[in-house]
Amino acid sequence: MAAQLTFDELGTPLRDTTFVVVDLETTGGRAGQDGITEIGAVKVRGGAVLGEFGTLVDPGRAIPPQIVSLTGITEAMVADAPTIDTVLPAFLEFATDAVLVAHNAQFDTGFLRAAAAEHGYRWPRPPVVCTLRLARRVLSRVDAPSCKLSALAALFGTDVPAHRALDDARATVGVLHGLLERVGPLGVQSLEELLGFLPNVTTEQRRKRGMAAHLPERPGVYLFRGPRDEVLYVGTASNLRRRVRQYFTGSEGRGKMREMVALAERVDHVECAHALEAGVRELRLLSAHRPSYNRRAKNARGQWWLALTKEPFPRLSVVRTEREGALGPFRSRAAAQRVAETLTAATGLRSCTQRIPARSPQGSPCAQFDLGRCGAPCAGKQSVSGYAPAAHSVTGLVAGSGAEPLRAAGAEIDALAHAEHFELAAQRRDDLAAVVRSVGTAHRMASLASIAELVAAAPDGSGGWEIAVVRHGRLAAAGTARRGFAPMPVVEQLLAGAETVVPAPGPLRGAPPEEVRVLLRWLTRAEVRLVRSSQGWAEPAWAAGPWYGWLDTVAEAATAERAG
Repeated sequence: MAAQLTFDELGTPLRDTTFVVVDLETTGGRAGQDGITEIGAVKVRGGAVLGEFGTLVDPGRAIPPQIVSLTGITEAMVADAPTIDTVLPAFLEFATDAVLVAHNAQFDTGFLRAAAAEHGYRWPRPPVVCTLRLARRVLSRVDAPSCKLSALAALFGTDVPAHRALDDARATVGVLHGLLERVGPLGVQSLEELLGFLPNVTTEQRRKRGMAAHLPERPGVYLFRGPRDEVLYVGTASNLRRRVRQYFTGSEGRGKMREMVALAERVDHVECAHALEAGVRELRLLSAHRPSYNRRAKNARGQWWLALTKEPFPRLSVVRTEREGALGPFRSRAAAQRVAETLTAATGLRSCTQRIPARSPQGSPCAQFDLGRCGAPCAGKQSVSGYAPAAHSVTGLVAGSGAEPLRAAGAEIDALAHAEHFELAAQRRDDLAAVVRSVGTAHRMASLASIAELVAAAPDGSGGWEIAVVRHGRLAAAGTARRGFAPMPVVEQLLAGAETVVPAPGPLRGAPPEEVRVLLRWLTRAEVRLVRSSQGWAEPAWAAGPWYGWLDTVAEAATAERAG
């Protein structure tokens, strides 16, 4: 006999649950390759419509004729529409703290996740209800020979879908309400029961749902621990109890996660002041524990740098250790090597790995070349005196005092294009764009890490403030000033108890690169306000900065090439 559930275990009643029913129109069926042409969404709670969201989207590529015939959306209609990088944050805000619903949800959420990943937005991992799966679970073949949206709309007498996003979202709302009426008599009264009612929920998942009962409804970090008390998985949540509960319901469909839940013995947590602190603590815990079920843990220490070797005729070397004068960090060795090759070609630095004595027999930079033993393409093509300015130009670019390597590479691209070597020019253009982005990112991260102390605040959405104290690229303290309370006394308290950070040598002063990236993304959000700083926050004006407009042009050209 099943034990009676407590009120806490009953979860959120369906009548109090906010659903955002979404539908997309796209240029094809491949998420990450095809583009979104229209988004439509309807927000409902307790059977009442709370709001609607609808917009055409410029997909950045051609719309196939068969898609135009199906949806009626032409390229002329989307020519002046916003692009997905503009639409997506507005949609994510519209869907905040709601359950996402779609007919064949895997399709729609796949496109939304791909767009979020492409444009640097973190996918919030909302609970998802698929009306197609729910219909197959609830309805018999006699009730519904077909579970297409049009057939279900006719069954429940709702709006007729028309292959336009908002119209189909409205139709899906009617289907959702019809299905919820069918599952009510089956004992499904809460969101948790609805998610658990869907297929692919193992007995082990359901049995362990009590592991979330002690968690607070606060932001923080959760840790699944195994039978030997080892950390299996680390994650963050704006609401710890609600997020961890999802691992024991149908909203968790990943096989690896179901395997992890089966091994887990308990869930620990660290309550945090706000999402920024949770994100930073997650990174630190990933680095400390390297949990086997976190893919990010495998690359937690995978940072690479470019540095000039300490030789009479230096070359750029890919290294794992941060040091003064190094360029980085890079997330992969391949990315670092690509930038090294572009800078080497632009400046004339040595590219071979042969160790060179301080003085070679014939006065060239490479003794092996003088002896006829070197096959490297760079050998002997640079005079001894030519290496000093080449190395100096790279040092100046890294320091932010010059951009000669960028100008040299740009001149080569212009010459190739003038000679009508367009494919090679496009390849060199993309290589140079990678260098500009890498240098710009390095300077932004280094400028933040150089600041001894910085205090910033962001609105918490309820009339209060989320506050962060950053010292040399590390989060030293975090807190909140709730609505109605003066924020400055909270700031003073946070400063008094903040972590002491002793800077180390190197561009990032010893701060973990991923932590600096997280802090930089938060600090540069439009709504974040700087409260105080121990020194000016600036980045070099004469290195990558003047090339940012060129990067926009490159992005437009690349989009046009893909569309063509």
